[in-house]
Amino acid sequence: MTITYEDFKKVQIKIGTVVNVKKNERAKKPSLVLNVDFGSKIGIKQSSAQITHFYNSENLVGKQVIGVCNFPIKNIAGVNSEVLILGAMEKDGKVVLVQPSQKTENGLDIA
Repeated sequence: MTITYEDFKKVQIKIGTVVNVKKNERAKKPSLVLNVDFGSKIGIKQSSAQITHFYNSENLVGKQVIGVCNFPIKNIAGVNSEVLILGAMEKDGKVVLVQPSQKTENGLDIA
């Protein structure tokens, strides 16, 4: 399926910094709950993500990530997930996060 540039412009893809991480204890598949600071216009948003193969609170806090910020809230095992954190899916289902190559300002658009 092909989309137009106008379709793409509707998706709010932003840079944010992980400020807090905890396990989503109620999730059927191992998941982490991330609080991500997307800057002053968007603020801190919560996401439940199945990224436990490579990530934990020790190596995520302070790390910048990329997220889709204008999806509707989705309840995932009792967590209101407000953003979709982007990652590459390996063949075995493990997720490798998409990140900026250098530290940048929270809230910047991905173009």
